[in-house]
Amino acid sequence: MLTDAVKMYLAIRRAAGFELKAEGFHLKSFAAFSEARGHQHVSADVAIDWARTVPSIAQRARRLGTIIRFARYLRAEDPHHEVPAPIFGAEKLPRPAPFVLTMDQIHQIIDAAAHAGYRTLRRATYSTLFALLACTGLRVSEAIRLRFNDITADGLVIRRTKFRKSRLVPLHPTARAGLERYLRQRRPYAPFDDHVFVSIRKKPLLLANVEIAFQMTVKRIGLPHGRGRVRPTLHSLRHAFAVRALQTCPEGRDAISRHMVALSTYLGHSHIAHTYWYLEAVPDLMRDIADQAECLGIGGRS
Repeated sequence: MLTDAVKMYLAIRRAAGFELKAEGFHLKSFAAFSEARGHQHVSADVAIDWARTVPSIAQRARRLGTIIRFARYLRAEDPHHEVPAPIFGAEKLPRPAPFVLTMDQIHQIIDAAAHAGYRTLRRATYSTLFALLACTGLRVSEAIRLRFNDITADGLVIRRTKFRKSRLVPLHPTARAGLERYLRQRRPYAPFDDHVFVSIRKKPLLLANVEIAFQMTVKRIGLPHGRGRVRPTLHSLRHAFAVRALQTCPEGRDAISRHMVALSTYLGHSHIAHTYWYLEAVPDLMRDIADQAECLGIGGRS
């Protein structure tokens, strides 16, 4: 039964650390769709018909990609399962070009947030949050989930994050001083909540509200905003941190490899390819690579 195969497949992958919420739902839907048509093995035609039940080509590609992985797993032990061809195109679209903030722009964002709105804790909350994102490279979701106990002498403990793994993020003394300054204002404001960052309603920050505050801030200082263009997002603060870290990478193949692995671990990337992506996504880093390659080609230092 395909339904039983789906349960086994999901159990194995989830034991390896994958959540598979959407994939689990899709696989169960596909199994029911196939069994209703009398199929106990993966059929390429049935898989394509099932993927076609949604209108978007991008959705179809993602759904079919899920079945392709599932079919490959099953076919390893049973050749009766068919692996569909990816007829709807690539499952994942190319990542959009990042907007890499300069240090001046980051300072403008923090300063604008510190002077926006009413004279309440809101100013300190968003200016401190944006500064913390810029100097640590944290994901926004990680920062707004921070609790008092996550601030340790060794740094910030980021608990069971995107890939259900915890990691330690060291804090520069200036970052620690800024965070402690904010906490002196914040603790008496909402003494019964242990989240580091709270809203003016004395509740944990919501991602949607942080997004709005950031977009209002970048608009205020004149940075691009709106759809259909390369524009700064909250993730741009993380991008800026990653790019600065790569720009300080020492020369030498071994040193570069160690630096990339360390940065990938620090950022909490699931795969080091996500860290190497910055090399091709940022023109300044691509230019550095081209210069090094040219130097190597003419017999200089690499």
